[in-house]
Amino acid sequence: MFIRTLISATIVAASVTCASAGDISGAGATFPFPIYAKWADAYKTATGNGLNYQSIGSGAGIKQIKAKTVTFGATDAPLEPKDLDAAGLEQWPMVMGGIVLVVNLDGIKSGDLVIDGPTLAKIYLGAITNWNDPAIKVLNAKVALPDLAIAVIHRADGSGTTFNFTNYLDKVSPDWQSKVGESTSVEWPVGIGAKGNDGVANNVAGTKGAIGYVEYAYAKQNKLTYAGMVNKDGKTVEPTIEAFQAAAANADWAKAPGFYLILSNQPGADSWPMTAATFILMYKKPVDVTQSNEALKFFEYCYDKGADQAKALDYIPMPDSVVAMVKKAWTADIAQK
Repeated sequence: MFIRTLISATIVAASVTCASAGDISGAGATFPFPIYAKWADAYKTATGNGLNYQSIGSGAGIKQIKAKTVTFGATDAPLEPKDLDAAGLEQWPMVMGGIVLVVNLDGIKSGDLVIDGPTLAKIYLGAITNWNDPAIKVLNAKVALPDLAIAVIHRADGSGTTFNFTNYLDKVSPDWQSKVGESTSVEWPVGIGAKGNDGVANNVAGTKGAIGYVEYAYAKQNKLTYAGMVNKDGKTVEPTIEAFQAAAANADWAKAPGFYLILSNQPGADSWPMTAATFILMYKKPVDVTQSNEALKFFEYCYDKGADQAKALDYIPMPDSVVAMVKKAWTADIAQK
């Protein structure tokens, strides 16, 4: 039995694995993998029960839960209420966090570089191809930008992180909206694809001139250089838990059927523009009620005992009011006998 919880610059665990055949099974989003691994370790210590979670991307997680090969699926791209009803699934937010831009530029430290939404869209559209482009220089007058080609890195797999990233670009760039749009998987105009948040992080770390997007824990634990951003209010912000919390504060989960809510490009002087929630999917009428009940006990433990661990990795725990709504939904909608 082993649980891998740490992410290095070269190796990122693809799953949380445990030996027992009775362990909870789940698959999906790479965005929350660092905190799910921490929670799994703590839950195993507290209860003796384990978690087998495959960190394979939101798209694959949705496919696996629909195929009924796992007890729960995990996705950063929430399913709309009509899709939940059609599949017989229950959905809820588990934790929130920030998507950040990471770069590989000699002599530039985290926070030195600033990028706004329209400029970012032009980079990923292939309209801006060099780091000393005037559009980047005007945002970074005090930074010595190199005459170096931009190596664009994006996700190659179906990804909830990509959904939230492209949702943000869709909101800030009419060109992006008309040419690419938002989805877990898009036709990228330029760039190199990598699998998972870990794959993007590793590709950026190994490629001079690279830019990519990852969940903040991957940037932090891999010691990658992140960029600041200009938010909806025109303020320059850095990725901090306070900035993620400022964006998340606008979330009105009570008015979100099926907890369907997107947090990108929120207003507020302190808001981080690429903030997102990550979600759990489970069947209302599970194939294995015992396994379903054990999974709900695990998620209850994470809500009740895991807030400090989430904050330590710069995730945002769900507010108590939202947790109460989620638990009420469990009782009303998921068979537990």
